Amino acid sequence: MITGAYADPDLARPTVAEVFVHSAALIHRAADGLWPDELVVLEAQVPSVTGYVHRLRVGDRALYAKTSLLGVSLVSLLRGKVGSWPAVREAQRDYVRRQDSLMVREAAQLLVLDGLNGPRVCTVAGARDGVLFTEAVAGPTLGELLLTQPEETSALVGRCLAELRPLHRPGTARRLGPGAAINERSIVGTFCRKFDGDGAAPCVVQLGAEHWRGESELVAELVRVSVRRLLALRETLPAAAGTTLAYGDLKPEHVLFPEGPEARPVLVDPGLLRATPIVDMAKLLSRTVLFITAQQRDPGTARLILDGLAASARSHLGHLSLADRQAMLRHLLVLWLMDTLNIVTTYLSAPAALPLPALGAAVVRRAVPVCSLVDAVSADLMDPTGRRGRGDRTLARIVEAIA
Repeated sequence: MITGAYADPDLARPTVAEVFVHSAALIHRAADGLWPDELVVLEAQVPSVTGYVHRLRVGDRALYAKTSLLGVSLVSLLRGKVGSWPAVREAQRDYVRRQDSLMVREAAQLLVLDGLNGPRVCTVAGARDGVLFTEAVAGPTLGELLLTQPEETSALVGRCLAELRPLHRPGTARRLGPGAAINERSIVGTFCRKFDGDGAAPCVVQLGAEHWRGESELVAELVRVSVRRLLALRETLPAAAGTTLAYGDLKPEHVLFPEGPEARPVLVDPGLLRATPIVDMAKLLSRTVLFITAQQRDPGTARLILDGLAASARSHLGHLSLADRQAMLRHLLVLWLMDTLNIVTTYLSAPAALPLPALGAAVVRRAVPVCSLVDAVSADLMDPTGRRGRGDRTLARIVEAIA
């Protein structure tokens, strides 16, 4: 990944049109190179704030193609953080040849996962010139099933987490070669990089200004206060690295059930990194809470889902002593809040011309209750007297935010 200071404001930032036309052309050329005798048809771009993703057909096969410009998010790229469009295109020519480029690492991770007993993952169809092609996976996502079968939340999440057991066994980190981790998916690493040790970091300024004006200052202040608390709470967390692997990018939309909700799921878009298993639980909790908050379903459905999530978390921590369970719950909640701010501020920083995924657009509309939730729970975590009942209080705050 390439990092650095903000680009010279006098240089032209990449535009959405430039990036999309260039990326679609890269995908088409890479597909033609891999399958010269097949008809390649690009069907639809998949909205994302991270990489460029396109659905396509190669002959009679349905595939997904993904490419990444310099390993940074589309939002960072479009905000000019890695330079002007000519500079980005020039740097990209070298980047796609690097063995540590993001798509090379993701392809390698899918192949490593395919050689384990779990989790089940999507199949790599090919990779070329910085583009990764994977087979499409049919079936409902975890998020879709939670809305239609909320009473089954604990069982559905349990099947998802069961897929990760081979990754969470001690010593599994040896499976991942040097430099093969996707540390860009680290919750704490992303949080510290994004906010740079400061609740008044540049990414907080003008949050949501291109989407709506009336509440942007309120959201920015809620984020600033929460960031300062979470940076302080970070000092209380145990070391993130370990001998186990975390899937790294576990989200409701990344878990599909092609054979139905009673069968094993298939996972897509890995971001393997050396970390403790609680990282996967935290990201799944964070993104599921965002998902149901954005959906604004009836309180009864939301409560069933939340109770199922809580049961899954208790099961995940049930083997620990009371003191260790309380410490791990605190760890889980801090990671959850960090991840929530990571993605919410990315959505709010996106240029108005960048198409957002449905979840992102809904989160932008619901930014005040979401950021108020992070503010309230982070304040609870700063209170040393409120350990007991912390989980129940957090559930109540989530229900309030959804309503």
